[in-house]
Amino acid sequence: MLTVAALPHARHSCSRYRLCQDDRMPSPTISRRARPAYPILLLLAPVLVAGCATTRPGVPADGAAPTAPAVWATADQPVSPSAAPPVVPARPAPSSARPSAPAPRAGLRHVFPVRADNVDYHPTHGAYPATDLFADCGEPFVAVTDGKVLEVSRVDRYTKRGPQGPENGGLSVSLLGDDGVRYYGSHLSVVSSGVDAGVRVRAGQQLGKVGRTGNANNVCHVHFGISPPCPGKDGWWIRRGVLWPARYLDSWRSGGNREPAAEVVAWQRKNGCPKAP
Repeated sequence: MLTVAALPHARHSCSRYRLCQDDRMPSPTISRRARPAYPILLLLAPVLVAGCATTRPGVPADGAAPTAPAVWATADQPVSPSAAPPVVPARPAPSSARPSAPAPRAGLRHVFPVRADNVDYHPTHGAYPATDLFADCGEPFVAVTDGKVLEVSRVDRYTKRGPQGPENGGLSVSLLGDDGVRYYGSHLSVVSSGVDAGVRVRAGQQLGKVGRTGNANNVCHVHFGISPPCPGKDGWWIRRGVLWPARYLDSWRSGGNREPAAEVVAWQRKNGCPKAP
């Protein structure tokens, strides 16, 4: 069997592509004297060409997938940081894997919202579900349960000539209880120092004092409302109250712990978050 080493032109250097091309071209003498060897030469031609091929960056001789040119380096051209492949930042975790807000808790302690001996209220209210707690101005208005302060108004912007509704409460505080219920008290004479949106408070902690700001008509009392928080779609028509509070107030006043969370959830499932009164 004829080998590559046996061929006369295999002795030449294949360091340059031109020489390799020349070596593959037989002389007229070989053409005349060795015609029967043509089939063998044709079979060996790919081998000779492959052996003479010059290796180039990105084109491996063994047929493997080329390496990206950006990471090639030579003696006079080392790999620079700018030539390195870009670093692809990790994708953020799906929303389902991110921490979510804590679920409402049951069994929390609830207390009556005004800490005073002489407090009157009615089971009804004009136009919408809520309760007015009548007490002397200056009596403490307190947090019904553990939770976080949602909204605070320290300025009385109400005027009879203005729109009726958005500023009716005057000075006010709303609390999102850890039970998922919002508790709202308005017409206050003052909001306690340090009671700001985002601050955590405990059941019974003073939030402000009974007053007659807003449209209280010069009568000392606290307007008390229970509602869902409706984040992102809120309005004063929800915050002012959506449930009748009397039966819960009756329980808390007598030392009971009736919880409004289930009724609030049921109301929101039925009504959603209304976009208008």
